[in-house]
Amino acid sequence: MKRVVFLLGIFISTASNAQSITTHRYNCGEFRLEMIENSMSKINGEFVTSQKIAALGSGGMKMDMTLMPASNGKMYGFEYIHPDGSKKRWLNVELIRRDMDAPRLIGSFDCKKISD
Repeated sequence: MKRVVFLLGIFISTASNAQSITTHRYNCGEFRLEMIENSMSKINGEFVTSQKIAALGSGGMKMDMTLMPASNGKMYGFEYIHPDGSKKRWLNVELIRRDMDAPRLIGSFDCKKISD
């Protein structure tokens, strides 16, 4: 009986924590970025395959991500930047080449926050 109560307590506390997950959503050109607290980010509804976050000062951040392969079969590298003390945010995107002789395709998009 104690074990059932203990497991029920864990389930209730886990369920209440799951509802308080913070998600930040941005539209960056043709890309929709979702940054999920304590999880991998999503781009256009797909979880990124790698993610590295670095602080820029006390209030800024830089996040490097890859999506390999995306649902369209292509591979992408992303760099999200929010400078310290600035309201501006942008997303740099590079189509990762399979052949080093192919031209580089890089784009930079301003990001606008989407209200929840």
